[in-house]
Amino acid sequence: MSVLDVLTWLEFSAVGRLVNESRWGFPIVVTLHILGLAASAGLIVWFDLRLLGVAMRTCPVRDVYRCLIPWAATGFAVMFVTGGLLFIGYATLAYGNPYFLVKMAAIVLAGLNALVYHRVTERRVAVWNDAVQPPMAARAAGLLSIACWATAVLAGRMMSYTMF
Repeated sequence: MSVLDVLTWLEFSAVGRLVNESRWGFPIVVTLHILGLAASAGLIVWFDLRLLGVAMRTCPVRDVYRCLIPWAATGFAVMFVTGGLLFIGYATLAYGNPYFLVKMAAIVLAGLNALVYHRVTERRVAVWNDAVQPPMAARAAGLLSIACWATAVLAGRMMSYTMF
């Protein structure tokens, strides 16, 4: 069984048909996906702006993180589930779309960036938590995160122009 066979099977599954053939399946799923994206990427960007020293400069980094990230994680969960549903509904079209690959690569890179930030850079946050401008490593993590999420959003938008 080839990859294309599996993707075709996904599209013709009950979930795939609900997304791509029902009257309300696609509009509901894509609306939830966009809302999840707005919550997730939007709030992550606010945290990144704090890391860059551009926004919320008087708020400690840890406080900004504690306030924003639980909501961003909820948005990410919604975005992840609905993105999976959209993929199931249009698996063969997504598979051949270069923007889909760019989007997935940007999301993976954003995740790796977050992992490095939490495992390496954040270890010394007690030293720079209250600083108006965090150290270069934190600023670089924030800038890379914004670039990754902007790329993922743009590539996702381009998918809709090139798949249908």
